[in-house]
Amino acid sequence: MLIERHNGADSTFPYIAYVPETVSDTPALLIQLHGAGERGNGGDDLDKVLIHGFAKVVNDDNLQDGILIMPQCPRDTFWVARVESIRRFIDEVVARYHADTGRIYLCGLSMGGFGTWYTAMAYPELFAAIAPCCGGGMAWNAHTLTMPVWAFHGLDDTCVSPSQTIEMVDKLKLCNPRLRYDLYEGVGHDSWVRAFGEETLAWLLAQHK
Repeated sequence: MLIERHNGADSTFPYIAYVPETVSDTPALLIQLHGAGERGNGGDDLDKVLIHGFAKVVNDDNLQDGILIMPQCPRDTFWVARVESIRRFIDEVVARYHADTGRIYLCGLSMGGFGTWYTAMAYPELFAAIAPCCGGGMAWNAHTLTMPVWAFHGLDDTCVSPSQTIEMVDKLKLCNPRLRYDLYEGVGHDSWVRAFGEETLAWLLAQHK
């Protein structure tokens, strides 16, 4: 696995990319948005994006024909305030890696879960699937999410109320037949530990626009 570190000189956000040793000329891209505690401005802070999520899971075998991209949100802001910048960043990495635009996936945890919902609602045509974890969105706008969705939340979360995901799920049940969701009994805020495993990774990489 090749680990690339980019400090933002040539992209909207600093980021780390996990690139398998063998990857096609037009790979899928999985963009993961981190939580509030992993914000920074690149440099020595950049490895914070590896603390949680799919960085713990991916390897040359299960990330075949895909690249995991983990951008870092600046310290003084949050993902929901940077939705347009996320779109610009995705355009940049699509161009850099000559990615398959029919296989772009977005996921995120906590602050990144909110960022996933909001970015997907702003640019639904961009994503083949999304996987938001312990975040929330604008339930009144859920009908815009026509792509496959797998949402996660711990029912004992005291940091972000599970109602945030439940409201989105309830609306999506009415309009999106490709909805999946897991609400974990006895799990607190760190529901990403269960959510972002090999099963979810395989599901995401199997989706196509």
